[in-house]
Amino acid sequence: MIEQTGTIEQPGALEPSRTGILPSYLRDEWWTPDTGDDATPVLDASTGEVVTYLSTQGVDLAGAIAHARTVGQTSLGGLTFHQRALLLKQFGLALTARKEELYELSKRAGATVRDSLNDIDGGIGVLFTYSSKGRRELPNAQVYLDGPVESLSKDGSFLGRHVYTRLPGVAVQINAFNFPMWGALEKFAPAFLAGVPTIVKPASPTAYVAEAWVRILVETGLLPAGSLQLVSGAVPGLFEQLGLGDLVGFTGSASTAERLRAQAAPGLRFTSETDSINASVLGPDAVPGTPEFDAYVKQLMVELTTKAGQKCTAIRRAIVPSDAVAPLVEALRQKIAERVVVGDPHAESVTMGPLVSLAQRDEVLRAVGALEAAGGRIVLGTTDAPDVTQADGTTGPAGEGAFIGPILVGFDGEAASLPDAVHDVEAFGPVASVLAYRTVEEAADLVGRGGGSLVTSVATSDPGVAATLLARTAAYNGRLLFLDRDDARTSTGHGAPVPHLVHGGPGRAGGGEELGGIRAVLHHMQRTAVQGSPAMLTALTGVWHQGAASRSDRHPFRKSLAELAIGDQLASPSRAVTLDDIETFANFTGDRFYAHMDEEAAAANPFFPGRVAHGYLLVSWAAGLFVDPDPGPVLANYGLENLRFMTPVSPDDEIRVVLTAKQITPRETDDYGEVRWDAVILNQRDEIVATYDVLTLVAKTTESAAAAAGPVSAEAGA
Repeated sequence: MIEQTGTIEQPGALEPSRTGILPSYLRDEWWTPDTGDDATPVLDASTGEVVTYLSTQGVDLAGAIAHARTVGQTSLGGLTFHQRALLLKQFGLALTARKEELYELSKRAGATVRDSLNDIDGGIGVLFTYSSKGRRELPNAQVYLDGPVESLSKDGSFLGRHVYTRLPGVAVQINAFNFPMWGALEKFAPAFLAGVPTIVKPASPTAYVAEAWVRILVETGLLPAGSLQLVSGAVPGLFEQLGLGDLVGFTGSASTAERLRAQAAPGLRFTSETDSINASVLGPDAVPGTPEFDAYVKQLMVELTTKAGQKCTAIRRAIVPSDAVAPLVEALRQKIAERVVVGDPHAESVTMGPLVSLAQRDEVLRAVGALEAAGGRIVLGTTDAPDVTQADGTTGPAGEGAFIGPILVGFDGEAASLPDAVHDVEAFGPVASVLAYRTVEEAADLVGRGGGSLVTSVATSDPGVAATLLARTAAYNGRLLFLDRDDARTSTGHGAPVPHLVHGGPGRAGGGEELGGIRAVLHHMQRTAVQGSPAMLTALTGVWHQGAASRSDRHPFRKSLAELAIGDQLASPSRAVTLDDIETFANFTGDRFYAHMDEEAAAANPFFPGRVAHGYLLVSWAAGLFVDPDPGPVLANYGLENLRFMTPVSPDDEIRVVLTAKQITPRETDDYGEVRWDAVILNQRDEIVATYDVLTLVAKTTESAAAAAGPVSAEAGA
């Protein structure tokens, strides 16, 4: 192992400008190299001034990875899903309190306030979303169950179940320059929630923004040891240190992704979210003057100008009906003239900043040249350097700023004969191509020729058009947005992924699935089929399984969470079901379905022997058989899940219920928790009548139960 050589620094306040080498955060300490011989300058995107320098000379990456695998795994492994989720909330609050500082810093990378809403507020929103979903959708435990139990023997003594457990390694997250905060936090949040430590490698042009948000989290004192590390610069030999149990999440160019993927060792989970030639289709019904046309134009303008078009989700191909091309170009021209002011984001009037660097500007101009060489012609905008609004509000030459105005490239000819370049060349800036189509089928073919995209949007109010495009383009996209007059105002927009849904795409887009709600958390875990006896599966999963041991010492509703144990059970007495009961329930509720009221019609039904009791009557009676009515630890009924009626109950049958504590989930921030009860209704022949889960809220202690009851008793009924 190479020993890390450098200087340990003490954290300080965020600064809008740094002239030294940007620190890394490794092994729970701030570190910079002893020498800056190889340091690379990072420049202000608007002025060309030096913001900071990057160097990792002497960095001990092997030591950082080992620290994550040992210290980080231990600290995160001692926490439950809910405890990690609450920490994510605290991180979000800490960043919210200082987001104005992050806004100011981001201006140096060319980000306007609107851009920062996407990046900074978007990243904070990811933390809050995963905190909420983690507490709502995951158990307060360390193992996640996937799907129902599978009985593998006739007598139920041998069972199988799929479980997720966290991976034992480190999640290395290599991020793009355009979203140094949101792009990083969308990877960090699900990894942290899963219990896997993270090493963040930001892109060089905006690494100082990544360093700033990491510094804020460090200063909270809440980061579990080894759970988050930051490498501000190059990572030579990184992939040589990674293997089975580790993950790499990459965002960037497709070519870089393929080069890195080739270095991945067997067993290393490598996912990528890469550039894609995303499309937006204007439906044939969305003619000028319709709300859909107006929404399409506005969305295209936003996608061209937000982050100066430097978004992996931005619209690169505007696919519109042939007779709508000219009206679209003119409407977009007017919208840009009304809304877009290009310049230094420090000026309040600026709505579109520069590209992140001169190198990126030159790359975009080369891509525009390639589109022109393939037969495209600029129908809106110019490749000439624009006059821009300076930080002081005056207008002047772009100077050393990396500025380009919005550009739209038009292509003539039939859809099928358009050059490959329009579907292959991505100008990663404020550039889009406009392509004409005659039929919806042609539009779908154009979408598919992109080779796999992160997102395609469709502006239409015609469900038939939408259905055709869904069927023919879904396989080529990670996300489809259908924009119409009903959702135009509430839509998050073509280029705005949300943490609840998958962000990624097939083919050229990399095949990754960042975000995606709990799916993203499970990506950092291993699904394993576990086989064993009911008692063993109960012990391993923390969830009671039929056939495991049970205890019936006293009524389980008289027990607080501190006293209640998995397997605590109540077997009720029986209750007879009479024809009068069935008719009374029917008349009282109005549910006079013939199976309950008409003997001849019921007997003709293949599912019933004659008149039968209502299922909801049986569930209601079951509650009466197991509920303890006096105030106590059970505070409230929380609901029923997985209800299934198995065997019909005829008049003069008897029913009884067996209720077993199945899963106990204390809430971290409350004096109560959720108890899931396994409920089975049986008849006098011990046939299963119904099965379901009962959810109750139960006080943690008898003292908290008394306090919760107060002057009003909480009902504990089903």
